[in-house]
Amino acid sequence: MTFFTVITRGLTRRPVRTGLTIVGIAIGIAAVVALVGISRGFETSWATGMKTRGTDLVVSNMGSALTPKPYPATVVDRITPLPHVAETCALLADLMSVETTDMMIVSGRQWGGFTWKNLHIIAGRMPHDAAERAVVLGQTAAEVLKKKVGDTLQLETEELPVVGIVDGGAIVENGSVILSLPLLQELTGNEGKINVIDLRVTPGTTKEELRQLCDQISALVPEARAVIAGEHVRDSQAYKIIRAMSWGTSLLAVLVGVLGVMNTMLMTVFERTQEICVLLAIGWKRSRIVRMILLESAMLGLIGGIGGVLIGIVGVKILVQTPAIRGLLEPDLNPQLLLSAVGIAVVVGVFSGLYPAWRSSRLTPSHALHG
Repeated sequence: MTFFTVITRGLTRRPVRTGLTIVGIAIGIAAVVALVGISRGFETSWATGMKTRGTDLVVSNMGSALTPKPYPATVVDRITPLPHVAETCALLADLMSVETTDMMIVSGRQWGGFTWKNLHIIAGRMPHDAAERAVVLGQTAAEVLKKKVGDTLQLETEELPVVGIVDGGAIVENGSVILSLPLLQELTGNEGKINVIDLRVTPGTTKEELRQLCDQISALVPEARAVIAGEHVRDSQAYKIIRAMSWGTSLLAVLVGVLGVMNTMLMTVFERTQEICVLLAIGWKRSRIVRMILLESAMLGLIGGIGGVLIGIVGVKILVQTPAIRGLLEPDLNPQLLLSAVGIAVVVGVFSGLYPAWRSSRLTPSHALHG
């Protein structure tokens, strides 16, 4: 009988208990994959949207909300003359309930600004001008809202015709309701206010010059703060809270797995007292007994981790297709996260097996006489 055979036999001795323990670990790891993948995906989706627009800097005040706070549109006039500023585009963006959808991005954009240029018409047309009371929908938003060109969309208190369906090249753009800035300002009662300035810098601007420009704008505009595109969501207080809650909830789920593995391995040690004592009697060293218990618990963690990763991937794929989330983000399930999740599961298994392994190392061959 090989060392590996002894380990596998120990796990298969009580298949129901072993299976339930693996399920407990898998649920905890699935929570890690799903929650962390979604929170990272939120950041990645917005960063991709910025890149698609061609935005280099974002001027906003994220604060503790998911969307920036409004501030006077006159801020643009203070920023435009600064060195390295090539182009600006003012926006008013919000997460709003739109008809049957609980939360959707609604983006009012400065007419003629560069953030309109990455939108490619799939059906219909763009609004004729800033005064036209009409909207265009990203292709995902159109699918979620079940709208086509010629339909009307209820936005706040007004019904607006859908004049176009567009492909914005990013999940955030495709999940948006897009209209002219003055129209959204009027509908939401934010006349003369914006909450985002997308900014392009002159070609050849270095990373250091970008940082300096951010400092200049932040000093010049106390109402907001300038950050490099893609970093504004990551640095926001709201995203930090979401990220902390994701990890916190995941760790609580993993803790349940720790207790489950520890209980299983303790029961295994109690039930196999005679077997362990016989192994000691025939010459096995205590260190080998410890390794046996730790490897058994590590295998529980590994199997549970792989199962949890698969459950997490499937769960996230289903979740992001729900109307409440679809079009807001694309989960970031990169290989590093998945490998880290499996690694966490193995560490959980080993950690959970430490006390049972120590208990097994305290046994002596004479204990078999009491069984």
